[in-house]
Amino acid sequence: QVQLVESGGGLVQAGGSLRLSCAASGSMFRLNAMGWYRQAPGKQRELVASITRGSTTNYADSVKGRFTIARDNAKNAVYLQMNSLKPEDTAVYYCYAVSRGYSPDYWGQGTQVTVSS
Repeated sequence: QVQLVESGGGLVQAGGSLRLSCAASGSMFRLNAMGWYRQAPGKQRELVASITRGSTTNYADSVKGRFTIARDNAKNAVYLQMNSLKPEDTAVYYCYAVSRGYSPDYWGQGTQVTVSS
């Protein structure tokens, strides 16, 4: 099994920045895509950003130009740098990892991001 542990959430004012980190541990084997989803109260979980093992990235339109995803394959870690945060970015952010196929196989516990206006 693989465990994903997130860190870096918190409370920030609009226009501020946060950096989320997610580290994988456990039965180590090749992890393919990794990324972040978020879920705001009363809304469906949505994909924020993803990155392949070869570092091809994909972003939700709502975060393009503000968020940057990166990964460290040696550490089995993925990061999300969030700049110019807006109140609508407030959500619980979940790290995920794909080992086979295209759907997430593993999830983190979630980290709260709150952006005040």
